[in-house]
Amino acid sequence: MKFVDLFSGCGGLSLGMERAGGALVAAVEKSDMAARTFFHNYVGDASDPRKWDRYVAASLAEQVQSKVIVRPLADVLGAPEIMASLRSTALDVVVGGPPCQGFSMAGRRNKADIRNRLAWEYLDFVDATEPKAVVIENVVGMGNSFEPGEESSFSQLRTALAEQGSAGYAVQPVQVNAMHYGAPQHRPRLMLIALRRDVADQLQIGVTDEVWRSSFVDELTECPALAPRPTVRRDEVWTVRDAISDLSDWRLIPGQDRNAEYLRRLGGLSEAVRRAAGGEVPNQNRRRHGERVVNRFSLYRWMQRAGVDRLLLSRIAATQEDFVEVASPFLAEVEYPVVLQADANDAGHKIHDEAALIQFMLLLGTRKHSQKALDPEKPARTVVSLPDDYVHPAESRTFTVRELARFQGFPDNFEFMGKETTGAHRRRVEVPQYTQVGNAVSPWQSYAVGRMLKAHLEAFARANEESPAVSSGQFEQHSLVAV
Repeated sequence: MKFVDLFSGCGGLSLGMERAGGALVAAVEKSDMAARTFFHNYVGDASDPRKWDRYVAASLAEQVQSKVIVRPLADVLGAPEIMASLRSTALDVVVGGPPCQGFSMAGRRNKADIRNRLAWEYLDFVDATEPKAVVIENVVGMGNSFEPGEESSFSQLRTALAEQGSAGYAVQPVQVNAMHYGAPQHRPRLMLIALRRDVADQLQIGVTDEVWRSSFVDELTECPALAPRPTVRRDEVWTVRDAISDLSDWRLIPGQDRNAEYLRRLGGLSEAVRRAAGGEVPNQNRRRHGERVVNRFSLYRWMQRAGVDRLLLSRIAATQEDFVEVASPFLAEVEYPVVLQADANDAGHKIHDEAALIQFMLLLGTRKHSQKALDPEKPARTVVSLPDDYVHPAESRTFTVRELARFQGFPDNFEFMGKETTGAHRRRVEVPQYTQVGNAVSPWQSYAVGRMLKAHLEAFARANEESPAVSSGQFEQHSLVAV
């Protein structure tokens, strides 16, 4: 199952595809930070920044040989020999997550609009190479129309994809949630999953007009042929505790977890990564915060355990009214003293009555609405590119890169490269580790898609008395020094 990964990022889609039996032909990613992580985990050691800089400066032809192209997709489309070579490869699948939120069928006429240009470049690649299958992943918001009566970007993209190539494509729209496929994270995403029309016709595979939505497997009523079948029952959903309890001291939050079982499951995905499993867990650098922030995070953690509305702090900070009148209804069931601890080794700060608690909240008030401590007994909220929205349930800090990667489904031998985070003014041009994790497709989700496509492609090969286009699933390794 030969595949190309466009707008590949750090490689979440590739990880699942490779684990499902895929063989990477090429990955295209213009960010040298995200591409470095991809190369390091799938191709060769990229830990030396000087060698990596030389690789980034290498010619397009040289990068194609090592399978990781650190350039805009437009550069690849503008190289006739490379495109001819890719077409002759007879690709099985093209996958990727092009920015599509502003996509319009009219956009090809306005190539200055980057919202349209990148998605059209993806479609141009599909049109030129005509793979047997195509996967496009993006955020749920692109399914909404911006104007009443206007067709959504997602719907228009589906129409455009169906028209690519000489045969066209049968396109199944789906909304999938990573927690239905094994991730300890609530992460709804839209996908377009397509088979070339001749393949779909021969296999007698049809598609639905409406968007299919995933659910827990024990609640599933139907699953189209081009939708990845969920694997998790509602009573088996993986939680924050299951994913990361081995990485911190959880004495403050006693309870049962399935951490060892989750790590065993991650071990299966680790086989798709170049680096050997075992040893010290990378990217587990705990964030450090000032005293005021630690106190606020300790308060968030207590509020989560006590069932107090997390928005109370922002409401107190924003009110011009009587603070007690605003806060008292939220604190009616609180038992005192309240003990706020930064971690299991902290003696804690005791608050003995409501007046003192409200005063403490007033001192720590913030207008930031998105911060909250995650519930250890539920899946994590959607992992995003900024690290400061979610508070660890057992320690008064934000999550590490590794902890968020666990929520996504990256095994511990998958190492993120480059700087951890960056300043606001650099976010447009840099893709640090936290952003790489937040932008990635969950490998649990891509594995389910990969297995489904592999089954269809093998059936197509049998129907045509061909050898199945499936490899051993291991990337060929290259050295940075050789480039």
